[in-house]
Amino acid sequence: MERSIALVEESGSQAAAPPSRRLIVLGSGTSTGVPVLGCDCPVCRSDDPRNARTRPSVLLRLPAGDLLIDTTPELRLQLLRQRVAGAHAILYTHAHADHLFGLDDARLFPKVTGGPVPIYCEQEVEEAIRRAFSYAFDERVRRLPSGGVPQVEFRRIAPGEPFEVLGERITPMRLEHGRFRVLGFRLGGLAYCTDVSKIPEESWPMLEGLETLLIDALRPEPHPTHFSLDEALEVIARLRPRRAYLTHLSHFYDHGPVEARLPPGVFLAYDGLTIAF
Repeated sequence: MERSIALVEESGSQAAAPPSRRLIVLGSGTSTGVPVLGCDCPVCRSDDPRNARTRPSVLLRLPAGDLLIDTTPELRLQLLRQRVAGAHAILYTHAHADHLFGLDDARLFPKVTGGPVPIYCEQEVEEAIRRAFSYAFDERVRRLPSGGVPQVEFRRIAPGEPFEVLGERITPMRLEHGRFRVLGFRLGGLAYCTDVSKIPEESWPMLEGLETLLIDALRPEPHPTHFSLDEALEVIARLRPRRAYLTHLSHFYDHGPVEARLPPGVFLAYDGLTIAF
């Protein structure tokens, strides 16, 4: 599978080995994306490429393969931009359209995996996928040549119950997204928590001792189903990760000026951002 070139840091005459794990932010935007259709605000007209935000998803490039979290409507364009041919497995945070509706683009992933793509999700997400992509589970269609419909295998996960994928131990965490229940994921010292308005008490211990946190911060003002900027900063202050990135960002954030005002160690995510961990 095609891989991007890893950077090697020079130290005197010797080069240190590059980190073996990297997270790529495929999309850092909210459900509308940025620019927003019909909007003429300065951010939507911005020339700063960091203000161009597709729907929210990340790719974990691991020693044993590539692990995709969510499949946004721009998935094909996101993977082409990063020169990634596909993923070896998919995790889902939840089944809202901006996190799910690019699944059809995964019909070419078996060229990478050599067989059906494993999908790790909760039962209600599997049910939503079977409804939204019912054609993919019609046995008459599944007999068509490879690449015609997504070929997937569901693997059930539950919050607080670690599982293994691609040789890595992943811990799913319950998060609240307004009245919806979603999952965040932790791998070692890294946690990805998008679409969250509240962290239940039982999930806080799973977020202790983080090196890197990616967390929802939809807009500066409060919102019923997402953390605001101040709420996300409160979470970061409580958890004290070494570094934190705000994601699921709306057009109310002008990247440069806003990031300049953030506390030390806190940054705005952007499409294409690569984080070694």
